[in-house]
Amino acid sequence: MQSDNFKIIDITQENIAQYGMFCQKSKQKEEGYQSKLEWILERFKEGLKYKLLLVEERGKLTSRGFIEYIPGEYCWRGLEAKGYMVIHCIWVVGQHKGKGYGSKLLKECLKDAEGMKGVAVMTAKTTWLPKSRLFIKHGFEKVDSYPPSFELYVLKNDSTVDLPRFKTKEIQKETEEFEGFEIYTSFQCPYTPAMVKSIEKYAEKEKIQVRKIPIVTCYEAQNLIHPYGTSCYLLKSKILTYHSDNIHKLVEKEKIQ
Repeated sequence: MQSDNFKIIDITQENIAQYGMFCQKSKQKEEGYQSKLEWILERFKEGLKYKLLLVEERGKLTSRGFIEYIPGEYCWRGLEAKGYMVIHCIWVVGQHKGKGYGSKLLKECLKDAEGMKGVAVMTAKTTWLPKSRLFIKHGFEKVDSYPPSFELYVLKNDSTVDLPRFKTKEIQKETEEFEGFEIYTSFQCPYTPAMVKSIEKYAEKEKIQVRKIPIVTCYEAQNLIHPYGTSCYLLKSKILTYHSDNIHKLVEKEKIQ
C-alpha cells in the first residue's frame, strides 16, 4: 500500500535551490548536476515541468522519484510531437517501487496536458528509458517503434488528432566515416559528463581519436541520429550506446561481433 505521508513538489526556478533535482543529488557540486541545473533553468522558459516525489522515511520527507516533461515542440527526443506533452523521464526508486507513486507522478503530467493533443512517451524494453507497463495501465497505446527496442506510446485527449512519430527514421548521418569515437551529448542528463570522461580516458589510453558534437538545442535533439536525443556514442561510425555504460565492455563486445 502507498504511504499517505508523501508530497509531489513542482520544482521551479524559485524553489530549485531548496529542493534540488533527483538525479545525482548526492553529487551536487559535480559537473553533471551543475550542467543539468543550467539546462533545466533554460527549459523552464519553454514550459518544462519537473515534479519531485518526496516520501516520508524515518520521520523525514526524502526525494524518491521524479517526472520530467515538456511540450513536444521543445522535447529532447527524436520525435515529431507538436501539440503533445512529451515525458522525458519518470523514475521511482528502491522500496517505493510498486506502491502507486509512478501513477501519481504520471497523473500530474496528464493534468498539465489538458487542452493539448495528449501525452507521448518514448519507452525501451532494455534499459535507461521508462518501461511501457505503467503507460499501458493508464490507457496509452503504442503508435510507433524504432529498432531495436524503442517504442512510442500515446494517450490522446481527442480521437481526431494526428499521432506523434519517431523522426529518427528519416535522419541520416551526414558526416564522413570516422575511425574514432564520436560523442553526441547534451546536458539533459546529469550522468552524461561522467560517460564522456570515461570515453576520453579510454581513448587516450588506446590512442583513439575523439570527436565531440554538442547538442545545444531541442531541434538538434529531435534530429539526432538516435531517438534518445540527449546523447549518443559511436565508434567507427557505428552506434555503441545512447546512455552511460561501461565503455570497456561496450568496446570488447563490438570487437567480438
